[in-house]
Amino acid sequence: MKIESDSNDITEHPHDVKPRPYLCTVCDKRFTRKGDLKQHKQIHTGDTLYSCTQCEKRFTNQDYLTRHMNVHSSKYKCTECGKCFNRNHDLTVHRRSHSGDKPFECTVCSKRFTTSSHLVVHSRIHSGEKPHKCPECDKAFTQSGHLNTHMRGHTGDKPYKCSLCDKSFRWFSNLCSHKRQVHSNRRPHDCRYCGKWFKCSLYLKRHVYTHTGAKPYSCRHCSDCFTHYDTLKTHLLKSHNEGTCFTCHICQKKFSYVGHLKDHVLRHEGVKPYVCDECSRSFCTAGELKSHQLKHSNYKQFCCGSCGGYFKHKRTVVSHFSRCSIKLGYVHIFARQN
Repeated sequence: MKIESDSNDITEHPHDVKPRPYLCTVCDKRFTRKGDLKQHKQIHTGDTLYSCTQCEKRFTNQDYLTRHMNVHSSKYKCTECGKCFNRNHDLTVHRRSHSGDKPFECTVCSKRFTTSSHLVVHSRIHSGEKPHKCPECDKAFTQSGHLNTHMRGHTGDKPYKCSLCDKSFRWFSNLCSHKRQVHSNRRPHDCRYCGKWFKCSLYLKRHVYTHTGAKPYSCRHCSDCFTHYDTLKTHLLKSHNEGTCFTCHICQKKFSYVGHLKDHVLRHEGVKPYVCDECSRSFCTAGELKSHQLKHSNYKQFCCGSCGGYFKHKRTVVSHFSRCSIKLGYVHIFARQN
């Protein structure tokens, strides 16, 4: 059987030993031919020479445009759902989603896949191969896409921009969460213990831990357990010197996230970019400003699960709960609905 890869990413084929002497100086991607490098550079320069007259999409060469026009002509159309594709191979792969056909089988665990590229990535679980290494921290990944996403933590790149408020994000999932949480009042996830509603399933999951007392994230080096993964990640870095490390160049303090490092450096530099509209007081982080703004408001968002009392700050309700005369056996703290 001749296996055709459905991936356009040439770095996703670790067994290809062809020399790649042509290097892109922007993203360090390598190519076998000079023409391929020249065409690739148009992605970074923004050159788009060939435009589709029907949907205004733009392409770097005539071949891509010709292939794209097959979508509008319905040359490769799925008879099941009517979706159109620009290549017959893409249509063939898509049809497997309807038929359930998975022709590529793992020889180790017999798990089956719809495409050869998915099988290649899966096989690295068994081999332990991680061909894509980060040049900054030497962390390795099984897929080039995971490496590209990881690199944003070092570069600070935020390619996903909100069309409503111009705020930018490193990951597309964060942009989706931002739109749902900030620009939408929809709260589809409810807690089965107290009936509170949440915009994000992750927030609901974390909230349920306050009812159950569960700590699902355990340290592999010691017996410590944590409610949140971020807390475990910080613990691994500080206690066991493991994980991605961002070091302050002034005091050498280490952080798990580049955002925490940036906030920390602002304290050294004395920069306070977040200004209160009410009293013009400035702060280093957005969280400090949000906490301060509660002083100007009568809004009390944190509730004690024992007596039902409301408080402005979470630390206040935690302190109150320890002295509360009505005990329920667990700490039940939640934010009031908007």
